[in-house]
Amino acid sequence: MSKLHANLLLLVAAALWGLGNVPQKTILDYLDPMSAVGMRCLIGWILVLPLIATEARRPPGGLYRASLARVSVLFAIAIVLQQIGYLGTSVTNASFLVSTATVMTPFAAWLLIGERLTAAVGFAAGLTLVGALLLSGGIASFNQGDVAIMLSAGCYALWMVELGRHAQTYGRPFTAMATQFLGAAVISLPLGFFHGNLSPANAFDAWPQLLVLGVFSTAVCFGIQTIAQRFTSASHAAVIVSAESVFGALGAALFLGERTSFVGMLGATIMLGAALYLATSGDGAIRPAPENGATGA
Repeated sequence: MSKLHANLLLLVAAALWGLGNVPQKTILDYLDPMSAVGMRCLIGWILVLPLIATEARRPPGGLYRASLARVSVLFAIAIVLQQIGYLGTSVTNASFLVSTATVMTPFAAWLLIGERLTAAVGFAAGLTLVGALLLSGGIASFNQGDVAIMLSAGCYALWMVELGRHAQTYGRPFTAMATQFLGAAVISLPLGFFHGNLSPANAFDAWPQLLVLGVFSTAVCFGIQTIAQRFTSASHAAVIVSAESVFGALGAALFLGERTSFVGMLGATIMLGAALYLATSGDGAIRPAPENGATGA
């Protein structure tokens, strides 16, 4: 797959993710966050599981298992925090706040694998922080939902770097996908059953949202990202999927009637400007240090 094709696939995933933020909010009318995450990931795991048979078998060594475990744990934490955040914030805010992973990812790549952090990335990070504060009304207006979404964005940034390293080193994207989905389901479903409101009746009431989230926002979108990150850098992927915020705000306006204040729109514009700056700047993509031997953007 060429880098162009990988980037176009990521753009499709961003659109599906953004529009999927609407059912991610409305599903909370029927299920608690842990139950919602567990059920959508269980559906994703069931859909991906048969595809593992198409991959070449590889003897899993200790390094492989450790890498897969890191990816799976970060994924589970990020998706749970994101779902919890929807309890206290709007779809529009959540869509833009989670896109701060766009500029967190290069910092994570620098810390984890020594990829050089450029001045352009630092500038974009500052713009994104300002935009996020304006969008949510400033630090004083940050509520628990906004904080959970921001923490989720940080975990997604770490996950994106680890996923890119794992995918480029070991391949086997369907195995990675299935392991992530199963891990999140195993963690979330017992908590939803014993401490939430998970029941067959509630799951049946939420079946439209579960269908959209499980099939498109989980199996299809994370599948696209897992495959595409074998052919593009983590920072480049983060910039492209940040377009989720645009589709998320559009979906919220069309289906939920959400409206954003002028200051919020200014913050959202600044955040999008930061993402576009990274996308068009020659310094926007991460540049692996020579000793890492990784493939840059």
